[in-house]
Amino acid sequence: MASVADRLPDSRPPAEVGARTIPWAVLGWVTALVLFCYLPVLIPLVAQWEGDEDMGHGFFVPVVAAYIAWTRRDELLATEVKPNYWGLAILAYAAMQLLLGTLGAELFLQRTSIIITIAGCVLLTCGTKIFRILAFPIGLMLFMVPIPRIIYTQITFPLQLFASRVAEWALSLLGIPVLRDGNVLELASQKLSVVEACSGIRSLLSLSFLSLVYAFFFDSKPWMRWALLVCTVPIAILANAGRVTITGILSEVRPDLAQGFFHSMEGWIIFMVALVMLMLTHQLINWIYNGAHAKSKPADAA
Repeated sequence: MASVADRLPDSRPPAEVGARTIPWAVLGWVTALVLFCYLPVLIPLVAQWEGDEDMGHGFFVPVVAAYIAWTRRDELLATEVKPNYWGLAILAYAAMQLLLGTLGAELFLQRTSIIITIAGCVLLTCGTKIFRILAFPIGLMLFMVPIPRIIYTQITFPLQLFASRVAEWALSLLGIPVLRDGNVLELASQKLSVVEACSGIRSLLSLSFLSLVYAFFFDSKPWMRWALLVCTVPIAILANAGRVTITGILSEVRPDLAQGFFHSMEGWIIFMVALVMLMLTHQLINWIYNGAHAKSKPADAA
């Protein structure tokens, strides 16, 4: 006679569970192989993070990307592992890009090939479903690669001119005599030059990275990440123009406040203000979205 336990349905998980089929050994040696192959590229990249103030956020990018992947571990473990051999084509392209970047001494090609290689490895070993889950943290690692110098120059100089024009207009509005010559502001006390470091590109890159991370953790709507990313551009530009204006005002009050430690501290304060503006923009977008969504419900019901 069968017992009660024999008649109950088996509640044990099936043998084919995604967590049990993840090829940890394969992922381990593939990761070690990728690090070994890209070590000559990674060492100068980390050195640039340390020496270039515009890329100071580079240290945090892989850590944050890894943490975001870790927060999705339950979803990853529940997803079926089915290798996709199109990953081999992606790896072949990444190897070709690395070769061309090495032969042409093009750092951007070398460094971005690391991210393409990681994407190819995930697709090859784990499959399309897991690749889709990890697509966002993999794409986020683009922020750890410095912009090519030729593009960097094309971006920074217009930002310098814009910040100079806004500062000239604001200072004149406040009754402070100023004469602008390109990106140089001539005040009664001293001459201020809006150099590349004051163009706002540093806050633009960092704020863009933070906007995507912020939207991931504080909003479930995927489109919100791109909305906030677009909004970071005017926010960062206006915040930097405000920084240049404040520097001009302080130089008239106390010239030493526009230099050295005080100037750096001013930059940090303005960046925090820009971050608060980003959060307020997020609340405003949600307010508009919820209002439009609430109005559409009665119309749908009717």
